[in-house]
Amino acid sequence: MTATIVGWAHMPFGKHDTETVESMVVRVTREAIAHAGIEAGDVDEIVLGHFNGGFSAQDFTASLVLQADDALRFKAATRVENACATGSAAVQQAVKTIEAKRAKIVLVVGVEQMTTTPGKEIGRNLLKASYLPEDGEIEGGFAGVFGQIAAGYFQRHGDQSDALAMIAAKNHANGVANPYAQMRKDLGYEFCRTESEKNPFVAGPLKRTDCSLVSDGAAALVITDVETGLRMKRAIAFRATAHKQDFLPMSKRDILKFEGCSVAWASALADAGITLDDLSFVETHDCFTIAELIEYEAMGLTPEGEGARAVKEGWTQKDGRLPVNPSGGLKAKGHPIGATGVSMHALSAMQLAGEAGGIQIKDATLAGIFNMGGAAVANYVSVLERIK
Repeated sequence: MTATIVGWAHMPFGKHDTETVESMVVRVTREAIAHAGIEAGDVDEIVLGHFNGGFSAQDFTASLVLQADDALRFKAATRVENACATGSAAVQQAVKTIEAKRAKIVLVVGVEQMTTTPGKEIGRNLLKASYLPEDGEIEGGFAGVFGQIAAGYFQRHGDQSDALAMIAAKNHANGVANPYAQMRKDLGYEFCRTESEKNPFVAGPLKRTDCSLVSDGAAALVITDVETGLRMKRAIAFRATAHKQDFLPMSKRDILKFEGCSVAWASALADAGITLDDLSFVETHDCFTIAELIEYEAMGLTPEGEGARAVKEGWTQKDGRLPVNPSGGLKAKGHPIGATGVSMHALSAMQLAGEAGGIQIKDATLAGIFNMGGAAVANYVSVLERIK
């Protein structure tokens, strides 16, 4: 254990017409610093996760964090980006800086504003997280990429429409109790399973309820070394982290296996000295329901091709063998690209601190987080444990 989360902030995700990237960054920065019980001047370094990709005209954003407090002036501030895993890239950059003993306190902020962008442009921006020579003309944009993955999975392992609807219904039911979630509505299995005017097919076998939401939002973390963390009110330690990058072209790998996800999970669990069964819950990257299904297999919850068992037999429910996405996941919570990984860590820290309110998992002691960029290209895993 080399780093701890000692404070956080998380604004509700959704459509925020009156906010800007700058205002959201300033808001969560101030709240996270206050929550950690430190002064802005105590921060040694700042890491901002901001994908952008065309969503924001302002494309040099690291220094926007300084707008929160004049005492942040002249602090080192860097923007990082790794597609939909941008938030976790920022988190792990902070952990590495602390491991290298170049800082004791690092502020991590993740942000994205997507809803002010026209729909077709949103699709083009998101498709930049795929390999354009192969995927650039796929109908439906990034949903089309995962529609192809879902179709391939169905061809290899049988129609999984029931399982996908169960995943969507589970995550929407969980999201009802999450005050930060964009959609706090229990849609129910039948609605998610049935094609309708409100739930049409979007790409391949994926319906609207199989796709995460276009969102605005921000989240922030204060991360310290362990010695500093143990002097704070709360300390949620990184028991292990892993980052495994895979080929960008899907043609160079078996996309139905999410091998980078598997390798990242295996590495993090080995480093933590635990097994999957030791985890109290997992927050995983359900950008599309087919992603969560395949991630069950990649993390080792079920054998290959049997991911449907995990949801059909109730293993991943809040009271199941391994609760998955008690927050509602990206599916209900929303997916503002740069903020997602930071959000996952903040919500997991809340769980371990016993501060998660209605989404609280009873007696949570160990959290697993999986955040990915692209179609299982950038693969980040964290294992968190409360030490104070």
